[in-house]
Formats: sequence, C-alpha cells, structure tokens
Amino acid sequence: MYGIAGERRLTEWEATWLPGYEGSLPVRIGNAAYGQRQLDVFGEVMDALHQARRKGLAGSESGWALQVAFLEHLERIWMEPDEGIWEVRGGALQFTYSKAMAWLAFDRAVKSAEQFNLAGPVDRWRTIAAEIHSDVCRRGFDHELGSFVQVYGCKQLDASLLLLPAIGFLPANDPRVRGTIDAIERHLLVDGLVMRYNTEETKDGLPPGEGAFLACSFWLVDAYVLQGRWHDARTLFDRLLELRNDVGLLSEEYDPRARRLVGNFPQAFTHLALVNSALNLTRSEKPAEQRAQSKEM
Repeated sequence: MYGIAGERRLTEWEATWLPGYEGSLPVRIGNAAYGQRQLDVFGEVMDALHQARRKGLAGSESGWALQVAFLEHLERIWMEPDEGIWEVRGGALQFTYSKAMAWLAFDRAVKSAEQFNLAGPVDRWRTIAAEIHSDVCRRGFDHELGSFVQVYGCKQLDASLLLLPAIGFLPANDPRVRGTIDAIERHLLVDGLVMRYNTEETKDGLPPGEGAFLACSFWLVDAYVLQGRWHDARTLFDRLLELRNDVGLLSEEYDPRARRLVGNFPQAFTHLALVNSALNLTRSEKPAEQRAQSKEM
C-alpha cells in the first residue's frame, strides 16, 4: 500500500473533529493495514504472473528471481496467523482462505517452472504445496457443517471460500466445495446478496453490521458457473446489475434494508469481479476455468 505522494507508511489516525459522510464515524486518515500480514497476497501475485506467462507476456530473469525470493519468505511464514483478505482489526488468526492462497503460490511456482523451463527447487515447492493443501483440508474443513470455515477450528463461514474452486484448490463438484457453497447460501445470503461473513460472530475489531459485499456476490455467480448452475448464475448477475447507479457504477457494499449503495464508491474490487463474472457467463474460455485449471495454453 502506498500513499498518493509515494508514501510507504500510511500511519493511521482519526480526525475527531470531522463528522464523516452522513455521520459515518470515525474518519480515519491513512490505513493501519499497511503494517498487517496478508498471506493471500503471495498467491495473488504468483498466480497473476503465471497467467501472464501463459498469455505470452514477456518475463524477465530478475522477475523470476523476485518470485523465488517471495517463496523463500513464504516458506518461513505460511503457517503463521495473519489478518487475512479482509484486513481484520481483531488480531491475526489462522484464516483458511489465507492458507489456501499460500498453497496457490507454491502450486503456481511449480507450474511456472515446469511449463516455462524456469530454475527453482521444484520438488521442495511441490512438497510444501501438498503440505499446505493437506493442512487446509484437515483443519479448515468442519465435518459437522459440511463446509470449509473462516478460521481453523471455528464454525464461522466466510465468502472468500467461494473462490476455492476458482483458484483450483478443489474442483467445483467436490463434495466439500458443494457443501461450502450450500452453507454460504444458507447463512450468508441476505435478500439474495452475499455478506462476506457474519459480523455478529466474527471478531474483526469493528462494530457489528454492514451491507452485503458486492464482490462476494459476484464470486457466487462464478461458483454457480463452475457448478453448471447457469440459471442461478444469470439470475444473480442480473440482480447485481440492477444495483448500479445512473452511470453504471457500483460501491463496495449494498444495504438490502435501506436499498442503497454503501461503503467505498466507486469500488474497483467490485467492478473487477463484475467483469470476471460477465466473461464467465459469455465466453467459451472462462476466466474462472482458466485460472482453476492453469494449464499451458
């Protein structure tokens, strides 16, 4: 994270004299997340660069060396708790999605090395990927719920788990994935839209209550596509499009009760998810399938 003037430290403080938009206190300057550990980022970076190679974007020797250095660091820290994709303020935890993304980093390193003849300790990466995969399936899956859970050993759900089939962690038709999608449909859907987690149960350091997270709702569209549930996917996608404002933009969240867009606006995360879902619904070569399979083109 960087400031608009190139700052690398975004020390957070509160402007207590400002009321905030429609009284939405507190008004914060900076962002304390700059100092957090977010293991999912390693997987995102490694996968993005792998997909770029597959599509013919020229790589560089120094670029691969940087990736190898990423993995050396991740090998030392992947088993540690982090603040996760949602940048929680309630303390670091063993987030299931973070661990799955650590697996993704090593899995894509193996595929990149093998498919593009890149040097690296492939056998060790493959061993670590298998260890993480086993760890997630053993500690991140709750047999009583029949679902993956937000944090190892807990009963809470998390919409980020909808991405497990999209990253290729498990197939969309795997019973554990089906069970996770079913559980999220039962417990995190509000007025047909997806909450990222239950704010009453999750200790994220913030007051309970927020709108449905729109990116998560698009992730459910993609999960439906991977399951072959085309009618459900199209119905939800059309519902989401109806939430756009007069110039076609969406915010971070939507309040089903007040029937209005809330949160950061416009939100790039939401629009990226919209574009992916649109392509998944209309293209024979779907981004979700491409990413999940991650085979050489």
